[in-house]
Amino acid sequence: MAHSLEGYDGDCNRIHGHSYRLWVTVSGEPCEAGPKRGMVVDFGVLKQIVHTNIISRFDHAFVVRVTDSNRGLVDAVAAHWEGVVAVDWQPTSENLVRHFAELLRPRLPEGVRLVSLRLAETESSYAELIL
Repeated sequence: MAHSLEGYDGDCNRIHGHSYRLWVTVSGEPCEAGPKRGMVVDFGVLKQIVHTNIISRFDHAFVVRVTDSNRGLVDAVAAHWEGVVAVDWQPTSENLVRHFAELLRPRLPEGVRLVSLRLAETESSYAELIL
């Protein structure tokens, strides 16, 4: 995913990209019977929820905060290329992980609670949201 930090006082104000990694931690009571016995949630189900709501929207996308000064440019880029995600917040890892939590929480199966999300921007830097 690519992003830029509008108004930032360093190199990250330029359009640049990262190979983000996302860790999702959930909790709940394991099923006591049936084919899902011992599982809080089937990992396949969880992966599909993450893929549908995050990966398919943000992988190979350009996330940019829309401001009064760049609105026309963002609209023109979005009209020409797919994958422009215009937001009203600065697309830092901290804000992205908070946004991802908002996307995931209401879509988890009943009885499954989102505990934390960790979004790594590089091998040594990440933002973690503990709920």
